[in-house]
Amino acid sequence: MFKAGIDQDALIAQFAKASAQQGDALRKAVSQATLKALQGRELTLANIRSVLKAVTQAASAGAAKSPLPAVDVEALLTKAFDGMDAALLKAVQAQRTALQQFVDQGVELNNRQLKGALANLEKMEDVLFATVAKAAEGAGSALKGPWAHVLQTMKLEGTGTGAMAQVSVDKLMAQAQVALREGRAAGLRGAQALMGSYAALASGVLIGMSEALQSADGKAERKPTRK
Repeated sequence: MFKAGIDQDALIAQFAKASAQQGDALRKAVSQATLKALQGRELTLANIRSVLKAVTQAASAGAAKSPLPAVDVEALLTKAFDGMDAALLKAVQAQRTALQQFVDQGVELNNRQLKGALANLEKMEDVLFATVAKAAEGAGSALKGPWAHVLQTMKLEGTGTGAMAQVSVDKLMAQAQVALREGRAAGLRGAQALMGSYAALASGVLIGMSEALQSADGKAERKPTRK
């Protein structure tokens, strides 16, 4: 069953059959599935929440079927969260690249749409935690404890998404101030037209980033080993 671009049946099967030693493979599968789903839609908060919800539900349904002891099931859920975090980090990078283009073209910080985009970027980690927590509520009593511990631990450790989002916002704001001082301010109508394409542009950037990574991985795999 596909939901929000996620093949939930495939993820459920992977989590249900995974051994304790396959955590890294699960993390990669979750990251790839999440990233692929995000690429298929504009990078709006609603779409991001929809994808994260679908992934969490699938991971939970699969983990609930796992014969592993509770401690190992919790480890699998941690890998699921890590995979979503890794994919969302890429989405943050794509949004930063898209916003960078608008800042470079003189869209000012007081532009309503730019301010909203930066605010959404800054709270991306909160979106990750809140969405996973809400989706995990329907996972059943056996997984409530493990999910709660995973989320508590990750909040203490911090996420790659949160760190990247904060750095991105700080740099974009600083660069916008420089652009303003240098007089590179876009007109109101032009700024609105530019920002109107932000979500679509960010999605395109994310697709390009993924294709570049896949190309690099393919070249690395084909590279002959030295004797």
